[in-house]
Amino acid sequence: MKPINVGLLGIGTVGGGTFTVLRRNQEEIARRAGRAITMKIVADKDLQKARTIVGERALVTADAGEVVNHPDVDIVVELIGGTSVAKDLILRAIANGKHVVTANKALLALHGNEIFTAAQKADVMVAFEAAVGGGIPIIKLLREGLTANRIEWIAGIINGTSNYILSEMREKGLGFGEVLREAQRLGYAEADPVFDIEGIDAAHKLSIMAAIGFGIPVQFPAAYTEGISRLTREDIRYAEELGYRIKLLGITKRAAKGIELRVHPTLIPARRLIANVEGVMNAILVKGDAVGQTMFYGAGAGAEPTASSVVADIVDVTRMLTADPEHRVPHLAFQPDRLSDAPILPMAEVETSYYLRMRVLDRPGVLADITRILAGLSISIEAMVQKEPHEGEKQVDIIMLTHLTVEKNVNAAIARIEALPVVAGKVTRIRMEHLD
Repeated sequence: MKPINVGLLGIGTVGGGTFTVLRRNQEEIARRAGRAITMKIVADKDLQKARTIVGERALVTADAGEVVNHPDVDIVVELIGGTSVAKDLILRAIANGKHVVTANKALLALHGNEIFTAAQKADVMVAFEAAVGGGIPIIKLLREGLTANRIEWIAGIINGTSNYILSEMREKGLGFGEVLREAQRLGYAEADPVFDIEGIDAAHKLSIMAAIGFGIPVQFPAAYTEGISRLTREDIRYAEELGYRIKLLGITKRAAKGIELRVHPTLIPARRLIANVEGVMNAILVKGDAVGQTMFYGAGAGAEPTASSVVADIVDVTRMLTADPEHRVPHLAFQPDRLSDAPILPMAEVETSYYLRMRVLDRPGVLADITRILAGLSISIEAMVQKEPHEGEKQVDIIMLTHLTVEKNVNAAIARIEALPVVAGKVTRIRMEHLD
């Protein structure tokens, strides 16, 4: 049977890993795919580096257009990143009747709907397992393995950089800035870490999972995003004392009025498995009505873990090449004409629990004033701790954990509490999820 020819765009960290895995496991892959899969051509601006990796085993070019236009290429693998050049190349590949494999979560989060529509019209496949969770096969699990279920919610640690920073802050009692600098030195954080530490990368991935889990279009612009840069070692320590860990979670849920789509620091009970995921590892919880709660854990990045997902997509596309397009698994799990128009809930309408920390004057009546404000907005307190003041200090920290309440009520309560003359500075608010 004729081999399947692959054209690779970008042979950086993941591209190099993909080339290595595909070559090293060539025999096993062919046995699984039913035919040989060969790397036909590789495009990279750094020709010398590309030739060093590829040798004589494939054509090498600096012109990505040669790959997407090559008559013998069946599958184009896009690993260059970005959302402009990559989008143009993928759409050109689709127009040329070529199938696409990509790890580009930002591109799919912003332009996935357009790309999937173009692929459907051209009767080609776009596979993107490596876009979420690195080596964790979460896309396939959501799209195929859990297809019998009505997905109720998904919650995950889906950014290794932020998880590493929070783990180090907790274990070593260090401040955010100090740990970030160390993460950059070790290569876990970029020189410009904004996408990671402000939750944007996680929101890209979450919007893709939400689309597959709930059968809605990809809606990244509607996601609520809050990062970890304002977290303090004090809040991490107080959370630990109360039996919680703080993690940057991506959370998407069905709610009565729509779909929640949010990324933010979250208190999780320390006894939960996901609360004990440390360092750069990823973990994703999925709650289905039939299967219950499931957890998927593994490396969220890295050359070969991500390459594992890229090559798995190449094999999947190879297996399905001869299938009638109408009988292929839809890009977003649901048939394109059956996607839901359920709205994304504004953050103000989301219901969850809260950790509130405020610094107040150590005098009688302060607590009564604060609890009166909370009660007036129907916010009930689950637990409260008042820390002892240090010698000579006239201010103390009060920490409150609330029961379930609506975010807009908490926003109103915080504004009123901060207006009290006995409250110093801003109230710290961190959302809580029990994930049960």
